[in-house]
Amino acid sequence: MTLYREEFDIREMDFAHAGEASIRIKTVLKEVGAESGLVHRAAICAYEAEMNEVMYGRRGRMTLELSEDLLQIIVEDDGPGIEDVDLAMTEGYSTATEEMREMGFGAGMGLPNIKRNADRLTVHSGPARGTRLEIVFDTGWRTTEP
Repeated sequence: MTLYREEFDIREMDFAHAGEASIRIKTVLKEVGAESGLVHRAAICAYEAEMNEVMYGRRGRMTLELSEDLLQIIVEDDGPGIEDVDLAMTEGYSTATEEMREMGFGAGMGLPNIKRNADRLTVHSGPARGTRLEIVFDTGWRTTEP
C-alpha cells in the first residue's frame, strides 16, 4: 500500500532546476524520520538519475513512492534510450557531450553509483525507446505522510 507519492517533471538541459527533485526527496525522507544512511543513499540515487534525465531524457518524470516496507524512485523518459545497458553500467563509460563535460558532468559514474547505493536497480531501455529506472530500497519501516 502506497503511503506517500510525489511526482517531479524533469526537462532536458534544464540545469537551472537540476537537483530540485532530489533535494525534495531528501527533505521528504527526513520529514518521515528515515534513517540517515537511507536518506543519504536515496539522495545519491535520486541526484544521479535526475542529472541523467536533464542531460539525456528529453521529457522525464521522477516519482517517489513510500510504502510500509519500500522506498521506490521511478524515473521514466522519452529520450533516445540506452543503446547498451551493460556498457552504461561500466564505471567510467560516458556518452556526455563536451558541453556537459565542461559543466563537470560525464564521469560515467551515474548508473554505477545508483546500482551501488540502491538495494535493487532495474533498467528498462533500448535505442529509441526511452528509459525507465526502478530504484528500490528495502526500509522495513512504517512511516507517516509528510
